[in-house]
Amino acid sequence: MLELNKHVNTVNALLARYGVKFGIYKNHTFKEQLFPFDTIPRVITHDEFAYLEKGLSQRVTALNRFLADIYGEKRILKDGVIPEEFVYSSSGYLAACEGIMPPKGVYSHISGIDLVQGKDSEWYVLEDNLRIPSGASYPLIARDLCRKASPSTFKRNHISDNRDYAALLKETMDSVNTGGINVILTPGRYNAAFFEHSYLAEKTGAVLATGNDLAVMGDYLYYKGYGGNNQKVGALYRRVSDEYLDPMTFEETSLIGVPHVFDVYKKGNVALLNAPGNGVADDKGIYYFVPKMVEYYLGEEAVLHNAPTYLPFYEEDRAYVMEHFDDLVIKDVAEAGGYGVVFGSSLEGEEKQRLKDLVNEQPRRFIAQEVIDFLDLEVLDRDGVVERKADLRAFVLTGADQVHVWKSGLTRFSRIEGCSIVNSSQGGGFKDTWVLSR
Repeated sequence: MLELNKHVNTVNALLARYGVKFGIYKNHTFKEQLFPFDTIPRVITHDEFAYLEKGLSQRVTALNRFLADIYGEKRILKDGVIPEEFVYSSSGYLAACEGIMPPKGVYSHISGIDLVQGKDSEWYVLEDNLRIPSGASYPLIARDLCRKASPSTFKRNHISDNRDYAALLKETMDSVNTGGINVILTPGRYNAAFFEHSYLAEKTGAVLATGNDLAVMGDYLYYKGYGGNNQKVGALYRRVSDEYLDPMTFEETSLIGVPHVFDVYKKGNVALLNAPGNGVADDKGIYYFVPKMVEYYLGEEAVLHNAPTYLPFYEEDRAYVMEHFDDLVIKDVAEAGGYGVVFGSSLEGEEKQRLKDLVNEQPRRFIAQEVIDFLDLEVLDRDGVVERKADLRAFVLTGADQVHVWKSGLTRFSRIEGCSIVNSSQGGGFKDTWVLSR
């Protein structure tokens, strides 16, 4: 590892050269910046990853069954496992998706599950990202550049090869493809994850397209080629949010979607990865019920634990939150990217009372969690090696017949001492995740 650490500046310079950036909108301004990379990897042993693999496969399988049930028979609601009001009030629930079964019955093809490891060595799931999770491209290209900078490092260590992500993604798209080419739909150059869209298109051999490049003709979706050479699309890996996907069904002012693509999807003539309506399953409030989903749909105890979570929606939990406010982290279920996260202990006086009042007035809007003292990882700093908080986004790819947990992942870390917010949008960096092969 010491050999690789000598090349940290070289690797970051190459990442900049290749345009490995992310963009954020803040105060109505688009700002693009580099995603700082640290060469000290997170190392996960072979046995530890086998445990994670089992738990992640189980969790994503249960979430896919939940989505099929919610937009289908709704057994879990009829049996009182989850309150109806809780599901239908979720901003991620889309009534337009009622009764629609996606091709091969898969809803979440690419799932990004965020975990942290506590100082007790236990892994905890913090969030399930089932809409358009991003981040796989960063460890992919970083590993490639590290191999070039220090090939001896990868000869001396038994590290699982992570270069199979593109093959797994292509296999996933192919498995649900309804007949036609694979396309990655991007909102365009000014999207925060545009680098990833173009990178994955190149690696999978899919066509990278914007909404203007696609058109519905009759009952099918086509990619408009040069000279009128239109190609039918069988699988659309869309990196456009639900509300902007089809202006004829959702947000009518959208200029980045494809008119009538939802109609084609409803007829089963194109696979959309991920399926519209998945937001109801990765709602931070619904997260509370995932262990119950595992038991309900699979008849098993959840392998991976949630962070201890309280729902102010329930009167008993709300009373607990008010009493232990200083010991909890309060999360707004509508926010993402590290926004809307408030540590109760960070507030005082009127500011604290305002948030308490808001939780009491809008209990469905918030969850509260115990603060997990999760592991610090070593990070190279200007002054040498320091320790910083870090999480792990694991990627699970679900096709028609099987579930794959990628033997890698995106490890994000805070660049601020003692800070638990690691998101790139909050100034965090990333590092490679080594899964040992033996």
